[in-house]
Amino acid sequence: MRSLSRWGFTAAAMVGLMGSTLAHAQEPTGTAFGPGEQAHYRVRYLGLTAGTATVTVGAPMTQWGQSVWPIVSTAKSDDLVGVYPIKSRFVSYWNAGSQRVAGSDLHSEENRKRRRQRIQLTADGAGAKVIKQKESDAPRESEHTLPEGTMDVAGATFALRGQELVVGRSYAYPVFTGSKQFTMSATVEGRETVTTPAGARDTFKVRVRTDFGGKLESKRDMVAYLSADAHHVPVRIEADFALGTVVAELTDYKPGRVVAVARADNSVD
Repeated sequence: MRSLSRWGFTAAAMVGLMGSTLAHAQEPTGTAFGPGEQAHYRVRYLGLTAGTATVTVGAPMTQWGQSVWPIVSTAKSDDLVGVYPIKSRFVSYWNAGSQRVAGSDLHSEENRKRRRQRIQLTADGAGAKVIKQKESDAPRESEHTLPEGTMDVAGATFALRGQELVVGRSYAYPVFTGSKQFTMSATVEGRETVTTPAGARDTFKVRVRTDFGGKLESKRDMVAYLSADAHHVPVRIEADFALGTVVAELTDYKPGRVVAVARADNSVD
């Protein structure tokens, strides 16, 4: 259960996750999500309920001089399952105008030990400043050069949600976790009806390939089911990691409000 917090916000964010044209080369629809959206998930580990995750799109704010929507992903372990309590909060700062991420903040607590991580991306996503800190240790800073357009997992997930999903098409985004950079790719394999505690929904079945390491290393591709409506909300995610099989299922969903966004090219969605 030590890895639940890390998987929790990853799942919660990817719980927004998700031939071939790159997704970042296409025009997003701009109507899939907006401030006020909230999705709740039940996270199961090895067949048992291990905790919960919630993803919320917050009200517009300013971060590092950019107008952003904070995408807040929280995860909490079930006290009856975990050896010790785990809580995490991951905030990705989404710039709706540029369809990119300004950076992120992670705060997690495992067995009452806290750690935090802040990533500030350059405007073009080609560089990052990372600050990491554990408990009372002094903060450690590092600089990274990245492929242009790099995002975090949450940003890549929400960017994918804004695309017109088409069966047989593949999408890809460069992703940076704060210590590792890789390309996250997703291929839409078909349509399926999926039933969760939130009810039955028509979905797109999406096969997702990542490159996490350690206990989050995937034994096989992750499978995500995104609703086939305009929101493309993640309904179910199945992952087989080195730490075991994890499944996240939607339990409740409230859409956000549609906001007219001034794009970087001065157009409006």
